[in-house]
Amino acid sequence: MIEPDVLGIESVIAILIVLISVPLFFYAHARARAGHRPRLRPLPAFDQLSGLSGRAAESGRALHVGLGTGGISGPDTAVSLAGLTVLTHLADQAVACEACLVVTVADPTLLPAAQEVLRQAYARRGKSDVFSPAQVRLLAPDPTAYAAGVMGILEGENPLASVTVGAFGDEYLLIGETGAKREIEQVAGTDDPAALTFMHLTADETLIGEEIFAAGAYLQGTPQSVAGLMVQDWWRYLVVLFIIAGVLWHTLL
Repeated sequence: MIEPDVLGIESVIAILIVLISVPLFFYAHARARAGHRPRLRPLPAFDQLSGLSGRAAESGRALHVGLGTGGISGPDTAVSLAGLTVLTHLADQAVACEACLVVTVADPTLLPAAQEVLRQAYARRGKSDVFSPAQVRLLAPDPTAYAAGVMGILEGENPLASVTVGAFGDEYLLIGETGAKREIEQVAGTDDPAALTFMHLTADETLIGEEIFAAGAYLQGTPQSVAGLMVQDWWRYLVVLFIIAGVLWHTLL
């Protein structure tokens, strides 16, 4: 059982983080809108994403986007939202160049969110009548069964590329090995260390951990996404300073 005083300390820390983050976000947002944007370090995975839809359209083959086994609830919400951000970028490109897009999800809560991303992409291009909800496929809630479903798509439909960004675990090895065997371009990203090992072995480019949460800043470049990335970096610097200060404190005293 959690002791009340411990719970109170955690709550106070969470409130302080929010109270500090909100004004920092508005400050960073104002700077971003004024054109003062940070220099983003190169991430080859995002560069490769930019041309996938066009190459898929030219080849006449589909582009598969797998959003993993997480949903819009629970501990995998953040990583699932990062996958939706990547899907938004790829959907806009796919609709623009009339590429075939196949999206797979495992959690029912992610299904309507992914369908809405595609619907909005078609609506922005004035092609709402072409949109089909069937482009997003609900495979199975079980991770292994989901991976088996994606394997079937990679083997049976032979897409040009497979982008898997979301909540993945050990089951990713089944997906990655299938894509590598069929020489399918693969870009993968997650926050699970076990899955990242398999992604490094099988994918052409990998987004490691927190890099997937920078997708909005890299792919969309909106002031909101850039400001969020700036605030994350500021907190990271602050944590590093606290760690260094703590080490010096215990070393010198």
